[in-house]
Amino acid sequence: ARATVLTHATSIMSRVRKEGDQSRTAKLFTGAEIPLLGLGTWKSKPGEVKRAVEHAIDLGYRHIDCAHVYGNEKEIGEALKSATGGAVTRQDLFITSKLWNTFHHPDDVKPALQETLKNLQLDYVDLYLIHWPVGLERGDSLFPKNEDGTMRYDYTPLIDTWRAMEKLVDDGLAKHIGLSNCNSKQLAKVYEQARVLPAALQCECHPYLTQLPLISFCRDRGIVFEAYSPLGSPDRPWAKPDDPALLQDPKLDAIAKKYNKTPAQILIRYHIDRNVVVLPKSVTPSRIEANFQVYDFQLTGEDIAQIETFNRDWRACLPTIKVQGNGHWLSKRMLRVRTLSEMELIRNSLSMSRFERSARLR
Repeated sequence: ARATVLTHATSIMSRVRKEGDQSRTAKLFTGAEIPLLGLGTWKSKPGEVKRAVEHAIDLGYRHIDCAHVYGNEKEIGEALKSATGGAVTRQDLFITSKLWNTFHHPDDVKPALQETLKNLQLDYVDLYLIHWPVGLERGDSLFPKNEDGTMRYDYTPLIDTWRAMEKLVDDGLAKHIGLSNCNSKQLAKVYEQARVLPAALQCECHPYLTQLPLISFCRDRGIVFEAYSPLGSPDRPWAKPDDPALLQDPKLDAIAKKYNKTPAQILIRYHIDRNVVVLPKSVTPSRIEANFQVYDFQLTGEDIAQIETFNRDWRACLPTIKVQGNGHWLSKRMLRVRTLSEMELIRNSLSMSRFERSARLR
C-alpha cells in the first residue's frame, strides 16, 4: 500500500516540477486558471472578514472562496471593491461562491446568484458551486424546521438544479460551475448528463481524509479538486476533546521541523504539491501571511507519501440529519444524502443538527 502511495506521490511531483516550483495555478477544463491557494471565509465574522480579505489581496492572494450561507458576502463585497481598481483588477481575482440548499429549485437558482453578485458588488463569479447535494425546503429560512426540530427537505433532483446552473454560464453570471460535498456517484450522475461540465468539486480534505480515490475520479474527468478544512478545522464549534488533532500530530510536526516550517504550512503545501486547490481560512493577519509563505519550498515525493499514510477517513465536518421513520424508510433516503466517501449521513441528533451548525458556517 505504501508503495502505491509513493508511486502516486512521485507521479504528481514529477508533473509539478515540470510546471515549475512557482506554479501557483491549476487549469480548469476551459483553459482558465484557478489559483491553487485561496482564502476561505467560512467562520469569518462580519467586522473581521473585510480586513482579512483586504489584507490577503495586499499580500498576493488572488482567490477568495465565499458562500451565501456564511452570512458575510456583503462585507466581502466591500473589501473587493476597495482592493480593486488600482494595481489589482477584477480580472486578477478568482471569486467563488455557492448556491445554498434552500435554492435548489430551478426557479430559485438565478435569483440566488443575483443576490450574491449584488452583495459581492460583482458582475460575475468565476466559479459557482452547489454547496450540498441535499436540498432544503424553499422559503426565507436558511434552515427550515418542523415543530419537533427536524429539518424540512426539498427533493428537487440534483440534475434539475444543475440545468439551472448551466443557464448562469449562458447568461455570463458565472464563468464556471461545479459541486461541493458530493461523492463520486453524485458527481458522475451530473457529469454524464451535463451540457456545461462541472469545473470543480470542493470537499473536506486533509491528511486524515486524503480523498485519493475521489481526487483520481475528478482528474480522470478534467475536474479540479478543491480542499476545504485543510488544517482539520481545529476551531469547529462541535469539536470533542477526544477528536483527532491534525495540527498536533507528532509525525506532521517532525516533517515541519525538517523543512523549518509550521505544521499548517506543511499541510497547505501538501495540497499544492498534489495540484489540489487549498482553502485555509483565517481573519488573523499573521496567519494569513504565514499561510501564504509556502512557495519557497517543496515537499519530496517521499514526504507526500508519508503524509498520506496518516489517512484515517476521519471527517471534521460530518453533517448529521435528524429524521423519523423505520429502517426501510431511512435506507431509501440514504442514497440522497451520502457524503463523498459513501459514509451515511443519517443519524439521530439533537434538535439543532450538526448539519445545521456546520453548514451555517461552512
